[in-house]
Amino acid sequence: MERAAGGVSYQRFPRVRIRELKDDYAKFELRDTDASMANALRRVMIAEVPTVAIDLVEIEVNSSVLNDEFIAHRLGLIPLTSAAAMAMRFSRDCDACDGDGSCEYCSVEFHLAARATDSDQTLEVTSNDLRSTDPKVCPVDQARAYQHALGGTEPFDTAAAADQRGILIVKLRRGQELRLRAIARKGIGKDHAKWSPAATVTFMYEPEIRINEELMETLTLEEKRNLVESSPTKVFNIDPNTQQLYQVVVEDAEAYTYDDEVIKKADAMGKPGLIEINAKEDSFIFTVETTGAITAYELIMNAITVLRQKLDAVRLQDDDADLGELGAHLVGG
Repeated sequence: MERAAGGVSYQRFPRVRIRELKDDYAKFELRDTDASMANALRRVMIAEVPTVAIDLVEIEVNSSVLNDEFIAHRLGLIPLTSAAAMAMRFSRDCDACDGDGSCEYCSVEFHLAARATDSDQTLEVTSNDLRSTDPKVCPVDQARAYQHALGGTEPFDTAAAADQRGILIVKLRRGQELRLRAIARKGIGKDHAKWSPAATVTFMYEPEIRINEELMETLTLEEKRNLVESSPTKVFNIDPNTQQLYQVVVEDAEAYTYDDEVIKKADAMGKPGLIEINAKEDSFIFTVETTGAITAYELIMNAITVLRQKLDAVRLQDDDADLGELGAHLVGG
């Protein structure tokens, strides 16, 4: 809701500034909002942005040392490229199929066939042996090969290509065989971790550090060094450009972990108030790493889309007076 019962507007306009952006990593600032919105965005990125993962496995032949359930579990955890997941249907909501996997709207079919014939070598069956019926959905380690086939990337570096052996599924000895059919479906991390596109999503309050320069000038050089070294992380340093004053400066405010060690050290030196550290309650620094199923940019944008859909659902309920009656009850109580 944009307005409280008394008519006062609490609407805010969050701002985002990207600091670093790679295919599988992003670091950005979220400002002019509160912790509830920051945590909602984080939780949506982890648990509610959809991806595609193997959900059904039909084993035809398996003479390996691993049982069928073990192999099915390992296949489910292989991250698949999921750029098209937002446009796909959930299999439970698809009215174009009966859930057997042969549906272009809600599933992608994979096949794997491997047999060890060399008596001296162990055959490693990896994600590279999976064959997809849709080239847009494949194991993430095959994605570059697919992009190169479309002319989207530079030719492979042979040394790097040698390291792209795929994700290990099982090892086969001579005479052992694995043949299966797998169905990948759209899902979210809330249902199972295999559908989570995020390897890690964290945020921290942006610290605001103030140094009392008058008190700092009363310290000796040795005391300043002890103060700087009391922080477990490299937050403070003695500015090399002002050695004649031995000025203590903030080198990396974001390295501060809210451990209060430097404040305790200042108190122990009899200098309370020497350093003040406060968290900016409307400013957050996010770090996002993906599994490779989607890019970090897609993860952030898809999370915002999902979050907006949830807020729209709440707004629709409010329009139906469900929340309006609840708000009136709370105000009246």
